[in-house]
Amino acid sequence: MSSTELPGVRSATTASSQLTAVRVAEGEQLRQVALPGLTLTVRSRPPARTGLPPALYVHGLGGSSLNWSALMALLEDTVDGEAVDLPGFGDSPPPADRDYSVTGLARAVIRHLDAAGRGPVHLFGNSLGGAVTTRVAAVRPDLVRTLTLVSPALPELRVQRTAVPTALLALPGAAPLLGRLTRDLTAEQRTRGVLGLCYGDPSRVTPEGFRNAVEEMERRMALPWFWEAMSRSSRGIVDAYTLGGQHGLWRQAGRVLAPTLLVYGGRDQLVSYRMARKAAASFRGSRLLCLPEAGHVAMMEYPEVVGSAFRDLLRDTGADRDEDAPDRNGKGS
Repeated sequence: MSSTELPGVRSATTASSQLTAVRVAEGEQLRQVALPGLTLTVRSRPPARTGLPPALYVHGLGGSSLNWSALMALLEDTVDGEAVDLPGFGDSPPPADRDYSVTGLARAVIRHLDAAGRGPVHLFGNSLGGAVTTRVAAVRPDLVRTLTLVSPALPELRVQRTAVPTALLALPGAAPLLGRLTRDLTAEQRTRGVLGLCYGDPSRVTPEGFRNAVEEMERRMALPWFWEAMSRSSRGIVDAYTLGGQHGLWRQAGRVLAPTLLVYGGRDQLVSYRMARKAAASFRGSRLLCLPEAGHVAMMEYPEVVGSAFRDLLRDTGADRDEDAPDRNGKGS
């Protein structure tokens, strides 16, 4: 349910003063999209050629659009990719209504896609972003061409012990308390903790990548809404886990029409590896990629493998052809 920043990125200055300290990978661009009550920062990479189908990448709890930079670069010859900072994360300010529920975040993604007119897209989601994109695909099939989920935060009956501290953020007052208890930790210590939690093998992060992650941690911790976004989003995940009926995430997984790729890591400490089989059975006609050495962010640890599996999905299903996109008969959340 938590993710960290992508190693190997550089600082860039943009026209917006708010974006000055944000890191971008080589060849990427940042822009802000203003919608009523909502401002989103969108990271894009010019495609290798014109006419490629659009894609949208959605990060997990505590992450940002940077989490997708490596995969975006590898797929620039396959899709016209954009990655969004969810409200309150990355460089997107909080939503005006302070709604961090899975439904609220899914609504933000839907509003962005509707406003941009880019649908149907190849939709990617990691962790919390996996829950969000599952809901988007279920309620708005017209917007989704394919769905790729990396360690999606779907309800588990037995949560792993290593995931319990993240879930505890959902408790009222827990975030401010945690902030006080950890105020003496350095950015380096915080970053090592996050990498240890999210990576199957933290040693894969280069020294330069670690320094970049520390800088991003310092920037993020200085935001006045950091703990609010973390705690309310954690509460949103917990609430989504308890929903039943047609709004339950597993029920909505069964309603997804788009060809789906599921990616699970054998060393994931936040989403249990054992959930892979249930997910494969729930998403109709899905395919499963299991990476025994990967942690919670396989698209950051093994972007080449995830990118190759996505290309296989397109080739085998013909999902890159317009006629194979879902019918435009969905409804908003």
